[in-house]
Amino acid sequence: MNEIEEAGSAVSVLRTQTDKNQALPKNLVLGSLVRFKQLKKWNLVSEILEWLRTQHWWDFNEMDFLMIITAYGKQGDFSKAERILGYMNKKGYPANVISHTALMEAYGKGGQYAKAEAIFRRMQTSGPEPSAITYQIILKIFVEGDKFNEAQEVFEALMDMDAPPLKPDQKMFHMMIYTYKKAGKYEKARHLFSLMAERGIPQNTVTYNSLMSFETNYKEVANIYDQMQRAGLRPDVVSYALLISAYGKARREEEALAVFEEMLDAGVRPTQKSYNILLDAFAISGMVEQARTVFKSMRRDRCSPDLCSYTTMLSAYINASDMEGAEIFFRRIKQDGLEPNVVTYGTLIKGYAKTNDLEKMMEKYEEMRVHGIKANQTIFTTIMDAYGRNKDFGSAVAWFNEMASSGVSPDQKAKNILLSLAKTSEEQMEAKQITGCANELIVDSIPSDINDNDENEYDDDDGSGGDDDDDIDEKESILSGEKLDKLIISGSAASQT
Repeated sequence: MNEIEEAGSAVSVLRTQTDKNQALPKNLVLGSLVRFKQLKKWNLVSEILEWLRTQHWWDFNEMDFLMIITAYGKQGDFSKAERILGYMNKKGYPANVISHTALMEAYGKGGQYAKAEAIFRRMQTSGPEPSAITYQIILKIFVEGDKFNEAQEVFEALMDMDAPPLKPDQKMFHMMIYTYKKAGKYEKARHLFSLMAERGIPQNTVTYNSLMSFETNYKEVANIYDQMQRAGLRPDVVSYALLISAYGKARREEEALAVFEEMLDAGVRPTQKSYNILLDAFAISGMVEQARTVFKSMRRDRCSPDLCSYTTMLSAYINASDMEGAEIFFRRIKQDGLEPNVVTYGTLIKGYAKTNDLEKMMEKYEEMRVHGIKANQTIFTTIMDAYGRNKDFGSAVAWFNEMASSGVSPDQKAKNILLSLAKTSEEQMEAKQITGCANELIVDSIPSDINDNDENEYDDDDGSGGDDDDDIDEKESILSGEKLDKLIISGSAASQT
């Protein structure tokens, strides 16, 4: 039903039709449900089914119950999933693998990892027997809950059983490669890649993208890219973005641009999310003109730039040390109807810190506060470091304390930076007392410039798809590494024409 898609609400449209005494053909309703399920518009699926449950003319059967509990599972709404399961029991429908898996997924997406695991363990011991989809989902839940050992135990049990209930499939292998990557076990990920070939598990573009994503040397990334093409696989937009990013980080601008042109010649057209990845690949090395080309192409391909796109473009100017261009583009964000968030302000603040313009840095900080945006750990650490590098240790200490008093607990990185800023014996003693490192030695090799040695602080996504990305890192990436991983694992980042 196009009216439902346009309205964004199902019940209002359905009620209008019934108020007009227009009969709703069951085939039309079923077709709409199947369509919305295929489009993964689970909110509309659950809304329609909840409405149908109240309609006397609709025979709400077991399949309807299973579809609605699946919809709530996909949305992470475990309360409603529990309620539907209760209704099923009252109607005499026995719980089966679909309903168990849906409730397990609802708990997982709702952050209730222990409850999700409990359902899975119960299925293993008491039934119903977990399906391949059950295993795929529990592996994803384990990795999102940082339960890497549990994920490995489940996967290896399937691999080692003489007569396993089912054999690990391609999706399970991909999820475990992602798991090992997230756990920092890169050799295990590479071994799993080789094992896929030994076990006859097909390797596709997603598989190769997964390998490319954790290689740090551009030569290794290029080698995997070439290997993928020799295997007869077509690169998708994530493949191109990973290679462009590798060249960009190595400051090999000509190769990065050549890959971008190769992508366009191949007819690969990115989605909005993958456009942001591509934009980020050029922004990392300050390739402003190339980033602008990608930014403009988004509108041409009907992918409206979002705040992440604008913030990434802003970082391109900053990485090119073009603060004048950054300011102009920052004003454009507001002119285009978007409101900068803590990430956007943090990006600009880091730019001014990098150029040692403390006055402009503080001007942006105050502007951010006026707009009701609270500073995060990265912003506090950036300001602290900027003052410290200007031989103002007293102000650095004040900002460290301000971080704590604002309810932001200083992490080990912030403590290390403050320790590195202390030069005299008195300053070192004060820094050790403040950071709680009074019994530890000062390590001279701790970097004082967070702009040159930060990890990617945009990797804090909790897997829920929410806007949890509070931190930024000027030398790394505006995009969350985990969001890129999700595109890699899903294999749905690009459309090829």
